[in-house]
Amino acid sequence: MRRILQQLRADRRTMVLIVAVPALLLTLLYFVYGGGPAFDQIALSLLGILPMLVMFLITSVAMLRERTGGTLERLFTTPLHRPDLLAGYGVAFGLAALVQSLVLITVSVWGLSLKTTGPIVWVLLIAFCAAAVGVATGLLASAFARTEFQAVQFMPLFIGPQVFLCGLFAPHASMPRVLQGLADALPMTYAVRALRAVGDQADPAGDVLRNVLVLAAFALGALALAATSMPRRTR
Repeated sequence: MRRILQQLRADRRTMVLIVAVPALLLTLLYFVYGGGPAFDQIALSLLGILPMLVMFLITSVAMLRERTGGTLERLFTTPLHRPDLLAGYGVAFGLAALVQSLVLITVSVWGLSLKTTGPIVWVLLIAFCAAAVGVATGLLASAFARTEFQAVQFMPLFIGPQVFLCGLFAPHASMPRVLQGLADALPMTYAVRALRAVGDQADPAGDVLRNVLVLAAFALGALALAATSMPRRTR
């Protein structure tokens, strides 16, 4: 875990992508809307979308590099079990996701005056859980990719439909039933739903915890699948 964190810290482009790019995108959105309620509504949803998207991309590519470089194969020769090894990677990338969430919410609330009806601490929890889903699904996607380009190709396949169906562009209730069912099977829907509850309710604890538990289940499920499908090396 320490080695992964050191590698992330030494890779400036990756750190910029994790920490700075999401905040810059929200800042751009702020100037597009000039602040106000419209910005608050969209930016709040993006606090669940951007962490998941960025951490999926970073984790899938970084994990593939570990495999193609032979590092993962060497680690598999140690007494560590595969689930423990992947859990270590997950924790390392999870810490990076926590830093990303803290920076993103600090910029949004204190820099861009994002307003919510509920406590902002719930937003931090949801953003982190969304990023954790991105980490877990990124680990899973890397198991099926043979090159970094293939890992990147999984992003529109996994993230694209979620962005359209999560409720950012249209309310869940207004979608056809087939799309509602598909949206309910995707984790981003629950991140956006929880964030909307924080935006609309003074005490959103019940709604937030229900959706956060679903996000946690998605993350654990993806980690379990990654542990069973991750090859030792890429030929």
